[in-house]
Amino acid sequence: MNKVIEIRECSAAYGENAVLHKVSLTVEQGELVVIIGPSGCGKTTLLKMINGIVTPSEGEVIVNGEALAECNLVALRRQIGYAVQGAKLFPHMTVRDNICYVPGLEKKMTTEEKQHLVKRMLEMVQLPVQLSSRFPRQLSGGQQQRVGIARAMAANARILLMDEPFGAVDEITRKGLQEELLSLQEKTGVTIVFITHDIDEAFKLGSRILIMKEGCIWQEGTAKDLMESPRDAFVRKLLNR
Repeated sequence: MNKVIEIRECSAAYGENAVLHKVSLTVEQGELVVIIGPSGCGKTTLLKMINGIVTPSEGEVIVNGEALAECNLVALRRQIGYAVQGAKLFPHMTVRDNICYVPGLEKKMTTEEKQHLVKRMLEMVQLPVQLSSRFPRQLSGGQQQRVGIARAMAANARILLMDEPFGAVDEITRKGLQEELLSLQEKTGVTIVFITHDIDEAFKLGSRILIMKEGCIWQEGTAKDLMESPRDAFVRKLLNR
């Protein structure tokens, strides 16, 4: 399999506050890697390194064979879908225009193509197509979150980065979105790196699970690996064992 993401001995800090300590990680094409760990352990910083939002203080990040220090980050980010909790939609754009924004940068879309894309994406996140003409301020928080996920998926990206994307939706919707994500991943082979605080969600989604602690990858493996051989008391507690 192809290496899509390589993080080599990367460290990061905000001012004098060290966040990541010589982290190394390889993600293969088509993997769905889930990162879990307590607040402040470096999960989000690690994710932001992959699309160049955070620059490592040491080490190297390589995406699709290109070192981020040397590549065009704008072009790179057009290949990456990014969905975070508390989706930050463009407030002056309708739901339709938010969803079509990145695909529209790649090629001129006809009205029919936009309608088809928006309908497909809204169905995927379980929202009625009638919402497509609304602005973000006219949506509930949960609806905004789902539109953010739809916008990330609409980019037809080779890589999808997701930071607790289902955190603002109800439990029934969350389970449905988990199933849709697994279906999308199976159909398209998209490479996904997914952050969650929910161990059940991690076990359901992850082909590989990374447990982080204090800026380091503390343990990794399949759900079965982790349950059968937790490294220490910290991991056992996180797994509710």
